[in-house]
Amino acid sequence: FCSQQEHAYPADELMPLTCRGRVRGQEPSRGDVDDALGKFSLTLIDTLDTLVVLNKTKEFEEAVKKVIKDVNLDNDIVVSVFETNIRVLGGLLGGHSVAIMLKEKGEYMQWYNGELLHMAKELGYKLLPAFNTTSGLPYPRVNLKFGVRHPEARTGTETDTCTACAGTLILEFAALSRFTGTSIFEEYARKALDFIWEKRQRSSNLVGVTINIHTGDWVRKDSGVGAGIDSYYEYLLKAYVLLGDDSFLERFNTHYDAIMRYISQPPLLLDVHIHKPMLNARTWMDSLLAFFPGLQVLKGDIRPAIETHEMLYQVIKKHNFLPEAFTTDFRVHWAQHPLRPEFAESTYFLYKATGDPYYLEVGKTLIENLNKYARVPCGFAAMKDVRTGSHEDRMDSFFLAEMFKYLYLLFADKEDMIFDIEDYIFTTEAHLLPLWLSTTNQTISKKNASTEYTELDDNNFDWTCPNTQILFPNDPMFAQSIREPLKNVVDKSCPRGISRAEESLGSGPKPPLRARDFMASNPEHLEILKKMGVSLIHLKDGRVQLVQHAVQAASSLDAEDGLRFMQEMIELSSQQQKEQQLPPRAVQIVSHPFFGRVVLTAGPAQFGMDLSKHKAGTRGFVATIKPYNGCSEITNPEAVKEKIALMQRGQCMFAEKARNIQKAGAIGGIVIDDNEGSSSDTAPLFQMAGDGKNTDDITIPMLFLFNKEGNIILDAIREYEAVEVLLSDKAKDRATIFKGKMIPNYIFDSNLEMDNMDQKSSENDSHKPNSEEAPSESQDAGAASEEPEGGGESSAAGDPDPLSPASTDSASVSMADQDPHASGPTEAGAPEPACTPGDSQPQEQSTQTEANSKAHWDSKVQPMESILADWNEDIEAFEMMEKDEL
Repeated sequence: FCSQQEHAYPADELMPLTCRGRVRGQEPSRGDVDDALGKFSLTLIDTLDTLVVLNKTKEFEEAVKKVIKDVNLDNDIVVSVFETNIRVLGGLLGGHSVAIMLKEKGEYMQWYNGELLHMAKELGYKLLPAFNTTSGLPYPRVNLKFGVRHPEARTGTETDTCTACAGTLILEFAALSRFTGTSIFEEYARKALDFIWEKRQRSSNLVGVTINIHTGDWVRKDSGVGAGIDSYYEYLLKAYVLLGDDSFLERFNTHYDAIMRYISQPPLLLDVHIHKPMLNARTWMDSLLAFFPGLQVLKGDIRPAIETHEMLYQVIKKHNFLPEAFTTDFRVHWAQHPLRPEFAESTYFLYKATGDPYYLEVGKTLIENLNKYARVPCGFAAMKDVRTGSHEDRMDSFFLAEMFKYLYLLFADKEDMIFDIEDYIFTTEAHLLPLWLSTTNQTISKKNASTEYTELDDNNFDWTCPNTQILFPNDPMFAQSIREPLKNVVDKSCPRGISRAEESLGSGPKPPLRARDFMASNPEHLEILKKMGVSLIHLKDGRVQLVQHAVQAASSLDAEDGLRFMQEMIELSSQQQKEQQLPPRAVQIVSHPFFGRVVLTAGPAQFGMDLSKHKAGTRGFVATIKPYNGCSEITNPEAVKEKIALMQRGQCMFAEKARNIQKAGAIGGIVIDDNEGSSSDTAPLFQMAGDGKNTDDITIPMLFLFNKEGNIILDAIREYEAVEVLLSDKAKDRATIFKGKMIPNYIFDSNLEMDNMDQKSSENDSHKPNSEEAPSESQDAGAASEEPEGGGESSAAGDPDPLSPASTDSASVSMADQDPHASGPTEAGAPEPACTPGDSQPQEQSTQTEANSKAHWDSKVQPMESILADWNEDIEAFEMMEKDEL
């Protein structure tokens, strides 16, 4: 928090690698992610009640004064209604809640007169124009100054919004109404919730991810508990708890019954189609579903909560962090991790419900990983790629608002708190709203008499909140007995839970054929394909093509199985192509005063040393070559010998650069992009290809850095002449780098003895998106070889999205270079069985032209003295340890 205020205020977010604030419009656009930024000091507002939880009351009082004095809510800027509600409106209300609590206690905030609530009401009125639709569903974006559909608003033309975006308003809007006595806010939020409920799919009782705000038609018909839907379910249950309205509980229970019937496949939570809920919509899960075990604890359904949480923890132990998305066989699908707090949230609630010290160990692991891998000069940096450990210059406000709060509460004893946390409910952004609001200003009718509910046969509905005496009757080993079978779920086994179809069939007919099991040489499999309406065609070039015509299937159930089979086959076939791409690499600055804390995302080369086969990596001091482009004989070989050469991109082939520096005695090379402002944060991964000739003579590692990351190294050279880096397939544990000499690490000071936890060295055993919304459907990767000026350009499109069974009655997929008569699933287009060490992510190849260019030495990065201002104590302690030869 102090670093945020020192380096970023009044900007919305801190950029922890370059130690400056992120101001919208001044940095390269990140698309929907930037819709959270409104030039209203987002992180400061989002962190207000966290300060009180951490017993930082003086800092809280000063922060409130800053908000009142400096924050302007009347900016001509388009923001996300959802993000602004949960972060800013929620932050102001949470700050007001704890401010009046402190004032009542009589020591702090005696001057406070509801100023934060006045700001919240002002913001509430600025969000109301978004609800100007016939359905009552809000537009996804609003201009803080001009509203929507105003000529100057630059918004109001959207037709779609996500279910969570429209269904995650009731807590903040109702609290605002209850605090102020102005009922309009709660009325609008209820109307949006009512509309979503009425538009649920009546046969499955599920909702889709995206809905048309004007017609109520489902635009995306897949359904899960992760991105796009997650907090809709959360707010139904919590609205019942906060507002005491039984209709919210009845709706939640109806949805929950559907989730447990169709989506829950313990320990997995898989998306399905709302109209065909027996049909999985995808074969991967996103990280936002990690909140669901915590919600299940609140609901009182503890067994599946323990199972899913344990599965997620095993994924974290493999990759250090939870990837943005991972497959059902626990491989990386999207490799980023923006320091999301959902898993910490569920850990806290499971510990509260069970009292099991196991969850304290889980929390300790989270803290150690944050310190080891995410802590950087000015804060904590999001992980660009969990496989390499590389960083992104990003620290979202939810890291301080939620992650710190949940981790502190996990370890805090009751006497550590200056107030009773049980008197409050957490919003989805972990803001605190007092439970006494349920009896204040009740201007809304509690019951929607026209609403119909399904009769549910589920005895779990007998209770709503956890009761450990019921859940754990004289059995302290209950939770452990549930976790134990899942201990090896990620690494040592490939469990496949019994599918819903298999369950329903019991001992009857055989379960549907899965794509991963298919063998083109198996006559029985070919017969099953025919029954599902799938034809197998042998092409002249040796490939096998599968085509499905649903009308030719033996029954509608067989047609449904065929559609699922085709969808699985498309994903598995494309997965083979993805795995041919090289994963990103890491450049880790290990010299004084960095000590391995800064990790940069680097593009790999398709020639030279394969860093994945040399786990120790290549370590050396860096040196700039002459000529800087590396396209002719190196004229300063004495400076380059036994060092890692830095060079500029352009003017010749990458392989030619590598040969020239290798001849000069370099032990490795880093090519720095000369395109000013390029960054791995916003550009697709870049792979350096060869020159079309045999490159076996190149034996040194070569990596590519975009301009922003390269400038961090160049700037370090200007400040500290001797800069040492480590080139590797993934970031190394600092304890390993420095052979046991530890660098002090801590997250926050407290009396909980969390400052100096054991820093155990943990090597990963495998290679490693709008902040509250699903990331894009693919990550791009480019492979390029530098060409002389005037070279051609070509590109190949990435993998398409899987076919949608809801709208397609025929489909086809081709599997290249397969022998249709060979045995085994691989020959039929499916990859090897699930337990393979590699990870996959969607990628795209491209060939690009290089033009003549010059080096850009001017860096926009803040001087290193400023970057290291808050490191002094750590550096001195480390130097003292070196001196004492610890």
